[in-house]
Formats: sequence, structure tokens, C-alpha cells
Amino acid sequence: MTANDRINFKEHAGGVLAIDSGFMRENMTACYLVEAGSEVAFIEVGSNSSTPRLMSVLEMRGWKPDDVRYVIVTHVHLDHAGGAGSLMQLLPNATFLVHPYGARHMTDPAKLEAGSRAVYGDRKFEEMYGTLIPVAAERVQIMEDGDKATLGNRELRFMDSPGHARHHFCVHDSHTNGWFTGDTFGLSYREFDTENGAFLLPTTTPIQFDPEPLKDSVRKLVAINPDCMYLTHFGRVENVQKLAAKMMEGVDAFVEFAERYKNHDQRRQKIESAMADWLLSGLREHGVSLSEEQCLQVLQSDIKLNTKGIEFWLDHRDR
Repeated sequence: MTANDRINFKEHAGGVLAIDSGFMRENMTACYLVEAGSEVAFIEVGSNSSTPRLMSVLEMRGWKPDDVRYVIVTHVHLDHAGGAGSLMQLLPNATFLVHPYGARHMTDPAKLEAGSRAVYGDRKFEEMYGTLIPVAAERVQIMEDGDKATLGNRELRFMDSPGHARHHFCVHDSHTNGWFTGDTFGLSYREFDTENGAFLLPTTTPIQFDPEPLKDSVRKLVAINPDCMYLTHFGRVENVQKLAAKMMEGVDAFVEFAERYKNHDQRRQKIESAMADWLLSGLREHGVSLSEEQCLQVLQSDIKLNTKGIEFWLDHRDR
């Protein structure tokens, strides 16, 4: 990991840099600078506070704002896309590539902001995201399932990947045979790496979580035998088939928690507790030596968000 002006980034083979966006905490949310010949792209942009970091790394690498051809977000949740408007203002030649169901929220983020304020509250929203800036509609290009974009010597292919959210796609990079997976392939925090490799768990959202479509999306990702996955949370992982199996197990575990406690009068607390126990057991089995308190400190916000996603699915699955 390279540190420069307190900006952490890691360069991977094939011209892909994972940049720590600084969102919430270090080593939680990655944005990617993809370098290809005479042009570059950003994939994931973090929040407004991430924009200065991305521009600083761009300059450190010897690129000019004019060199950025694309800004891409896998979906429009604000830890991935909240800084899109502020970043696009600084990149005069960039085209913004987005899922068809997410485009309107980027050109007019009012509903997106209202939904996030409802989840986090006004004070927390302001701390995390600030003022959302619209992306100019004429600079937006919608990418349908199977669409491709050329970036230097790379072909970027877009795959619709519902399950975490309906407005989610993943992006395949032909040069490294890797997928930029957003949240479709779950979370893998580097604090939990051991000699057994990466530890991975699914991530839900307070709305739109749907287990079976999510599993189908994971199957499609691994069907082409990719060499790696570029996760937004956090960084590049390998051993893809093994992690895919863990991802499937995790989704099934979430469904089991839902069924077990669906009629309990303390449903949320019970699901949170079951998830925490399941994660701690898995971390011990994986060889993680951090204390229980340290593990929960890393995972607490994910446990709460995952529980809300499970509850959403329970409340809406038969509608």
C-alpha cells in the first residue's frame, strides 16, 4: 500500500489502481483508476469527499483531467456514486456510464437524497454525503446488459446484475479478465485476510435485496472463469470460485435467519444477533486473530444494513 498525502492506493498488474475513497473509514470503500494507453477511467467514485483524493491520484500518476474518458458507477448507492456530480465537473471530456435504472437518479438526485436521509437521518447524511450534485444529462450514457465500451487496449463489458439492487451492473475488464463487482460479489475487508486468503460475506441494502437474483448474478460472474474480482468493499481478490461458494453460503444463511425469526416480536434484534454470531464463527474458522470486539467494530454497520435488507425482503417478497 502506498501512502501519499494520506491517500492510500494500491497498484495492481494490468494498469488498475485501487484507491481508498476515505468513506467512513480507511480500507472500507475503493474506487478504481483504470489506465489504458493514452486514456483512463474511474470506476466507482465514492462520496463528494472522495473527489479530491481521486483527482490527486490522477495527478500523481501523470494524467490530466482531459485524459479521463469514462466515469463509471456500478450502481447509484451513495458510497459508490455520491461524488459523481462533483467529479464530472472536473473532467471535461468524460462520459458518465450508468445502469438504465440508475441514470435518472444521477441527473436528478432528489429522490436518492430523500431515501438516504430517511435511512441515516439529516445529520448523518450531511456528514457522510454533503450536497449531491447532478450529472449533466447530456454527458450520461446508459449501458444495457451486454453493452461494451473501449478504453485504450481494453474492452469493458457490462452485465446486468440484480440482487443487491435492481440498478446494478458489473463491468468485465478484458485486459485483466476481472470483474468490477460493486456489491454483487459481497464484501471482503483486508483486516480479515489470513493464510487462508480473503474472507467474504454478502451485503444487502435497506431496499431491493433479493436473494435468488443475487445468486444468479454471482453464477454469471464466475461462469467465464475470471482471474479476479475488484470489489468496492474492499480491493482486488482472487480464488474466485472458492469465494463464490462462500458468497452463496452467505446468502443462504441470510435467508435462514429471515425464516427463523420472521414472526418474532424482536425480529431485527434476533437477526442482528444471529448474523453477528455467524460472522464471528466464520472469522475464527478462517483464522482471524482479531478480538471479538475488533471484528464487530469493523462489521457493525454491515450487520445493521444487512439486517435491514433481510427485513425488506421479508416484507416485500410476496407482493
